[in-house]
Amino acid sequence: MTSTTHSPLPGPGGPAPDKLAFTVPSGRRRVTPVRVGREFRRDRLLPQLIRKAVLDDEGQQCVQVRLSAKEAANPAARALLDTEAGTALQLNQLLFDTEYATLFPRLLGYELDTAEPYLLYDPPRGTPVARIHVMSATDQEIFTRDLMLALYLLEGQGLVPRGVSPGTVFWDGARVQLWGLESVTRTGRPRRPWGRAPFCSPEQRRGEALADARDAVWSAAQVLYQLVTGRPGPADQPPADLRDHRKLDQTLRPAFAPRAADRPTPAQVLDLVAPGTARRVRLAVPPDETRPHHQAFEEALRLKRQAPAARTRTEAGSEQTTGEVLCPYCLESIRLDLTKLFVTDSRMQYQPLDLKGINNPVRRTDIMRGAVQKCTADPEFPTHYIPVPYLTYGRPLTVAMVGQSSTGKSHLLTQMIAAITDGGLEPYGLKWQSVNPEQHARFIRDRVQPLRSGKVLDHTAALGMDDFARFVESLLITDARGQVRPVAFFDLGGEDLVRTDAALRFLLGVDALVFVVDPALALPLPQLDHARERWGVEVNRDGDLAFGTVLDRLPKNGGYVDVPAAVVLGKADLLRFQPPVDRWLNRPPATALDPELMREESRDVYGLLRRHAGPAWLRPFDAIRRCTLHIASATGGQEDHGRYPAGAGPRRVLEPLLALLALHGLIHVPGGADVLAVGEAPALEAVPWDEAGEAGPFATSDGPEEPDGSEEGEPR
Repeated sequence: MTSTTHSPLPGPGGPAPDKLAFTVPSGRRRVTPVRVGREFRRDRLLPQLIRKAVLDDEGQQCVQVRLSAKEAANPAARALLDTEAGTALQLNQLLFDTEYATLFPRLLGYELDTAEPYLLYDPPRGTPVARIHVMSATDQEIFTRDLMLALYLLEGQGLVPRGVSPGTVFWDGARVQLWGLESVTRTGRPRRPWGRAPFCSPEQRRGEALADARDAVWSAAQVLYQLVTGRPGPADQPPADLRDHRKLDQTLRPAFAPRAADRPTPAQVLDLVAPGTARRVRLAVPPDETRPHHQAFEEALRLKRQAPAARTRTEAGSEQTTGEVLCPYCLESIRLDLTKLFVTDSRMQYQPLDLKGINNPVRRTDIMRGAVQKCTADPEFPTHYIPVPYLTYGRPLTVAMVGQSSTGKSHLLTQMIAAITDGGLEPYGLKWQSVNPEQHARFIRDRVQPLRSGKVLDHTAALGMDDFARFVESLLITDARGQVRPVAFFDLGGEDLVRTDAALRFLLGVDALVFVVDPALALPLPQLDHARERWGVEVNRDGDLAFGTVLDRLPKNGGYVDVPAAVVLGKADLLRFQPPVDRWLNRPPATALDPELMREESRDVYGLLRRHAGPAWLRPFDAIRRCTLHIASATGGQEDHGRYPAGAGPRRVLEPLLALLALHGLIHVPGGADVLAVGEAPALEAVPWDEAGEAGPFATSDGPEEPDGSEEGEPR
């Protein structure tokens, strides 16, 4: 944080103060008059502005870190402020009421989904090290201990601060306070250039390999070297005069190694300068409360693996020997009939198509792709037309979105289809083509483009059956083997589901289900109270009624429903600072399906819902044998006065569909697609009981073996 001269705050007799409405770390809302001083740039390389402020409801002094409207229009600038807020909130939750809380800035509140987002902090404690020229040897020891303690606490959360420098480390004569939280990244993420030499490590400066906690150890060593000598050290090697500074040389010489692998960890340096401190920290930090929920998830997978395997439907619809498919509008069976084809004229009116005079096969194929067939399967249904390609590639794979109308299904499905058309399936060996170019262009114009520009989409009614199943869009997907299959997307009518024969017939033909969980309805977390108040909804411990209506109508085999499914915790931007959502929402897009990572995400979402929402919201996972769980946000933030301030930035919207396509064989997964949803059976689990002896497969000469309870995965 850079210091500069600026005007004092206006006094009580000055202009009437503005008002701020923001969320405090506990999740509740606070509205207060505020007086602010002149703002200045925090760092000339960063977009954030900073100014002093007084919250007049309590006379509380603070600093405001904010983005101007111009800077906030840049998603990268908003991402930095989100990172800072998320890290500050995570540390507040972890260290609240411990002696270690003062090592980091104390966040008072935040307001991020607005045209000029901001954070509010307690004023910095102390002076930036950049302005300190002399420090006693005793203070240097305390300074080193505190700085390494801060890095150790961050390392325990899987976080790496890339911005440790004389400008972000403060000292008040007794304790360190580490700012610059916008620089934090996660351990194991690709390094990106950040910071200034010599305080950024050589590998970080070059953007090489993966982020490591020892990157920050290099930075801390350089800060200490400058503090001791009054000058910066070399950018890529140990200082030549390090031996002249005995204490520094004894404690930090390995920290100046050019390669992270050759440096000590924060814990190793901490144990050297303050033996026993790391152990005391471990005892003070709250224990992991997710373990029992993760164990319940693994037990649920074990039971699913032991259930009879479902008979999968054929990938290309070879069962459909009659050539019939289900009409996506009236939901009656229909087959290709060349006497009922139409094309649109220049006035967008349907005109009959006669193929008799078209003998050129290339031209005939091109015309057929843009043609439609009038469906007459249900004479009482309004006139409707089906794209010909929908009828010519075997039985379509139908994907149905399930959830109440307020869950954000429309935005999620729109962004899911938009991600496909942007080439999101190509890394997985899939290509797409519109079933009907005219209809697809209309979908892009009317849905995708307005949403991307920041407009909140209306709930649009589509031609459908009693509002039960609304056809949204269909695409032709070509897999790596060259097989083409239509994929049709439907939006099931939420609370309007009806018990009719047509509805049951549709559900029996569905190939994949996406259950969308609205966190405002499911999770009684205080940070969601403001959203519930704005939308006029309450927490529903009984779950989404649409989930039960659909699940009650699907047949079971071996105790489970056979239809592959994905449960999506939507609107996840509302929880972007809540573990484990924070771990997944900003994860860089993958280019291959990783079964282990997908199971970890499923485990984390299961644990969050089981801990806070209750069993009703997990019913799809419990009822369906092959079911994955995901975190996604269609917009990346909440609307403000009918628009998304920075446009709608989707996050992880394609992952649920990728899992479903893999479970239907369109994407190859090593070890078989089922491992995505049910995991791999441990060796002992796979041994039949009668082959393991009368004592059972877990018997040993020393008695039953207890699991060690260890878990894999990156720390959070």
